[in-house]
Amino acid sequence: MLQIDHIDVYYGKIQTLKDVSLRVDDGELVTLIGSNGAGKSTTLRTISGLLRPKQGSITYNGQRIDHLKPHEVVRLGVVHCPEGRRLFGHLSVGENLRLGAVTQTDSAEIERTRGEVYELFPKLKERNNQLAATLSGGEQQMLAIGRALMSRPKLLLLDEPSLGLAPLLVEALFAIIRQIKARGVTILLVEQNAWLALEVADRGYVMETGKIILADSAAALRTNPQVEEAYLGGGA
Repeated sequence: MLQIDHIDVYYGKIQTLKDVSLRVDDGELVTLIGSNGAGKSTTLRTISGLLRPKQGSITYNGQRIDHLKPHEVVRLGVVHCPEGRRLFGHLSVGENLRLGAVTQTDSAEIERTRGEVYELFPKLKERNNQLAATLSGGEQQMLAIGRALMSRPKLLLLDEPSLGLAPLLVEALFAIIRQIKARGVTILLVEQNAWLALEVADRGYVMETGKIILADSAAALRTNPQVEEAYLGGGA
């Protein structure tokens, strides 16, 4: 579904991604792990069209997308749920969800999708008329993911969904991520909690200083001594 080939990305004169290649197959959940500043979020921002690679290519379902604008990428079915949630705090839960469906034109389909989001996140239905800024951190993350799902993504780019959440909320959130995958959405997940990410993923990539240094099945990465030592607390 997604193929990234040898991309280089710069912020000004600073190179942040160096010869990065990865793939995500239809129906997979692939995770990208690494330390802060490794380039994981930059990778997602480049896929979604917020950044342009200086070299290399990004192909989605056989079509080059590295030259497209972000809204054009969304229309193809690639939807980015960014780090930090980026909600419209002065708007209600329902209004934020409606904005997520900006690419959709069928009112009945929008309402069906909203119903599916409320099924995944019942709290959002309870808070439908509440301002997004007044939600708890966990509820805001639910809303960020729900807003992304309103675009009916085929490929969902999830950036640090567990950031700042209590452990019990993280467990609940990852159970929902499993449900989203089970509903047929392909997922590329960037996540600080490497252990949980590798628990839900099919395959994984490890990134350091803008480079992919390891790629393997998630099961193999969980038992890789290098990964255990650097990202899994020695397996504790």
